[in-house]
Amino acid sequence: MAKYLKTTTASPDEVAPMLWGPSAEADNDAGAPDDRHGVILEQYKLYVEMADRVSARRGLTNTFFLSLNTLIATAAGVVWKDRSALEVWYLSVPLAALLLQCAAWFWLLRSYRQLNSAKYVVVGALEDRLPASPYWRAEWKALGEGRDPSRYWPLTHMEQWIPVSFGVVYVAGFVIAALA
Repeated sequence: MAKYLKTTTASPDEVAPMLWGPSAEADNDAGAPDDRHGVILEQYKLYVEMADRVSARRGLTNTFFLSLNTLIATAAGVVWKDRSALEVWYLSVPLAALLLQCAAWFWLLRSYRQLNSAKYVVVGALEDRLPASPYWRAEWKALGEGRDPSRYWPLTHMEQWIPVSFGVVYVAGFVIAALA
């Protein structure tokens, strides 16, 4: 189970051999022409934009699941307000739906986190061929590489536990309703 919860990331050194083709290595060794840096810069810009779009999709995923959870929890609450006509076990159906959605939400966020981590490692490898390394060597180092929460606590680390907390609240609510 631990292997499904723990995430690891490759380093730019591991990625670089797969990023550059044989002609790029030869050009780099021989002193790349000026237009080669322009091509790399354009690829860099495109790739950073793709990484940003993954983050935007992650935000839309959060909005979708939050809306869906709110809808189901509200519907269950409206139906449950007249408790005399319903058995508490009827709440097990929306509870199961909510818990399944929370699990799906958790794993999707984890997948987006892994995808973005890989994309930014590739960004770091691309920056090795550019005159400056604003993300990999500057910003990420200034943030302590996400290891020191007093300097920077990556949003994805916190964000992934929101569906877990929702699931805990749903189970607690069900238990309270069952005992009442």
